[in-house]
Amino acid sequence: TEFNLLFVGNSLTSSNDLPKLVRQQAASLGITVTTQKVVKGGYAIVDHWAEGRVQRLINNNRFDFVIIQQGPSSQMDGYEMLVNGGAHYAQICEANGTQLAYFMVWPSIPRYFSFDGVIRNYTAGAEANQAVLIPVGQHWKDHIDATGDYSYYSSDGFHPSRAGSQKAAEIIVDTLLTTPTCSCQNTSAL
Repeated sequence: TEFNLLFVGNSLTSSNDLPKLVRQQAASLGITVTTQKVVKGGYAIVDHWAEGRVQRLINNNRFDFVIIQQGPSSQMDGYEMLVNGGAHYAQICEANGTQLAYFMVWPSIPRYFSFDGVIRNYTAGAEANQAVLIPVGQHWKDHIDATGDYSYYSSDGFHPSRAGSQKAAEIIVDTLLTTPTCSCQNTSAL
């Protein structure tokens, strides 16, 4: 099995070279993955869209998944970008036979109180655009709430540690490549 993935995001994706960790995690399960990435520090998905590189890549390549990520997005402007900005990605993905996926991230430790908003807005974006939700942030919160262990965070209290990026890679591979995702096209037999 071989998958081609495009990552669109910012430093939360580029930290520890998450696409490389995804390739390694997939390889450990016998799954071949190739990746491309469009990442810029501080960028939201609408910033990447405005530059146009993402559209060219999606139109000129055959990706199985386009994985989008931006900052925590717990507030209303983040919600708007994930839902409305995400709609542009959903349309171009659909036109190119590609599945859109939302990589749910996490807030900084000082803004941990906003975690439920992050989860709610990423979930809303994915649902509004019929995309796959990769629940990394939910896993982080569940883990931290259960253990009090913040080791998924690096020393800056925001970017992922190596362990945090490795956990993200595991969840991405598990969600996209090992769990059957419903294409919901052959429902007539039900």
